[in-house]
Parts: sequence; C-alpha cells; structure tokens
Amino acid sequence: MPTTPAQPRTTAAAPTAEGTARPLAAAPHARVDLLLLAVAIAGVSLSAPLIAATAAPALAIAFWRNAMAVGALTPFALVRHRAELLGMGRKALLLSAAAGALLALHFALWLPSLHMTSVASSTALVTTTPIWTTLLLRLRGHRPPALVWAGTAVAFLGVVLLTGVDLSLSPRALAGDALALAGGMAAAGYVLIGSEVRRTVSTTAYTYVCYSTTAALLLVTCLVSGSSLAGYSGGTWVKLAVLTVAAQLLGHSLINRVVRGLGPSVTSTAILLETPGAALIAALWLDQTPPLAAYPALAVILAGLALVIMGDRRRSA
Repeated sequence: MPTTPAQPRTTAAAPTAEGTARPLAAAPHARVDLLLLAVAIAGVSLSAPLIAATAAPALAIAFWRNAMAVGALTPFALVRHRAELLGMGRKALLLSAAAGALLALHFALWLPSLHMTSVASSTALVTTTPIWTTLLLRLRGHRPPALVWAGTAVAFLGVVLLTGVDLSLSPRALAGDALALAGGMAAAGYVLIGSEVRRTVSTTAYTYVCYSTTAALLLVTCLVSGSSLAGYSGGTWVKLAVLTVAAQLLGHSLINRVVRGLGPSVTSTAILLETPGAALIAALWLDQTPPLAAYPALAVILAGLALVIMGDRRRSA
C-alpha cells in the first residue's frame, strides 16, 4: 500500500540534548490521544461479553452495530463534513472502502467464534492484531526492532498454548480459536489502511465511509446466509444499542481518531488490554471463566504483546 505524506504541521520546537528539534505541542496531543484510547479500550472490552449475551445471529449483530453507527453519524457527516465527503479523492474513497471490507471480514470471522469458545480465548486471539500488523509493516519495508520480533514470537507461543488447551476441550472450541485468529489478521489490515487514510481525512468522514461499506457488505452476507435481521426481543435491541454506542462509536471510532497521532503499532497493541477487560466482564456478568490451563497461555500472549509495544516505543524514542 503506497504511503501518502502527512500534512505539515507548524509547531514550536525546543533543542534536545542531541541538538535536534522536539515539538513542544507533541506531549499534550499524545496525552489526549492516550486518554481517548483508554476510553476506546473500555468500550471495546464490553463488545465480546455483550455479543455473547445477545440473542441474535452473529452476522446480524455485526450488521446492526455498523448500521446503527452509520445512522448516528449521518447528521454530523452530511451537515458538518458534507464538503469533505464530496471532495474526498478517489484514492481516499477506495482505501476507506477497503478498510470497511476488512472490518466486515473481521466481524464475520470473530463474532461467531464467541459462541464456539470462551470470551477470554476468543478475545485474546482476536487481539493478536499487533503480530499481523508487524508482519504487514515488514512487507512494506519497515524494519521492526528486535524487541518487537521477540514479543511477536512470545505472543505466538501463547497462541499455540491456548489453542492446544481448547483442542483438548473440543474441536468446536478449536474452530472458534481459528476464526478469532483470522479475525485478528483482518483487523491488522483495517488498522493499517485506517492509519493511511487518516493522514489526510477527518475521523468522521473516514468512519462514515468505512462503516457504510461494512454495513452494506454485512447486509448482503446476512441476506445470502439467511440470518434473521428482525423479530428480536426488546432486551436484545437494547443490547444492540449499547453495543453500538460502547464498542462501535466510542470504541472503533476513537481508535480511528487516535491512530493518526499514536501510529498503527501502538494503537493496535493497546487493544491487548481488551482481553483482561472482556474476561473480567464475562466472569462477573456471564459467569464464564476459561479453564485453569488457559490462564498461563493468556498471560504469555499478553506478555508478548507488551514486548511489542515496548519495542515500538523505543523505536519512536
């Protein structure tokens, strides 16, 4: 994927010990982005338990959370960002649509896995996104530090251990693991393309095109597969609304907002915090806990992903 130069920014700078300039405005912006990222992680942590507790087909849940998000964004997009949407270049539109297609694939793979394996296992495997982000960046010519590769290897070892535990439980749990892992791969492409588009396009314009594409593709998938899109109870519609606000609007949208400033590696790696958050919510709300043998594997995955973010931060420093 070709790179597009970011728009130049004018900021005051101070000399460092090495004599180079350091933007003074960078730290406050980074703090705001990190705060927004924390809100986003809290939102997406609710996603897996809510989906597991919602009495609707997985593909229908994926469609409605995106369709409702598009409905909520439409007034802002068409009133405040109408000129930007009409002026988006062909490349930005195509990349936004491609990100939407990968997001649809991510949902189509991951959501069914939540009904096949535990919330903790599914969430841990889908948040291996940084592994695939690192590999994709390497294919684009980037050279990750040795610590990033070490973290990737450790996290992959944890994936192997966790899938071995689930294989001992049932083939269905292993199939759920495979779907969650593939969903993490699709999410890596979504994050990278989003970081590219966000160089020149606002969060609202990008997410509007992206979510609209995702909703359209999932609608077609639901119609082809025969997934029921209506006839749910009132409680199910409430859960779908909460899922849209927490996971989609506050979760994914804020992730799209901060990826420009924090970068794809830091953003995708921070999503690893979704694993303990979702596991805790599932344990308290759904009384769902993974087997004891799975905890060491979950810890290895988190440790590996922590090494990835440490390596990325050292490279940035």
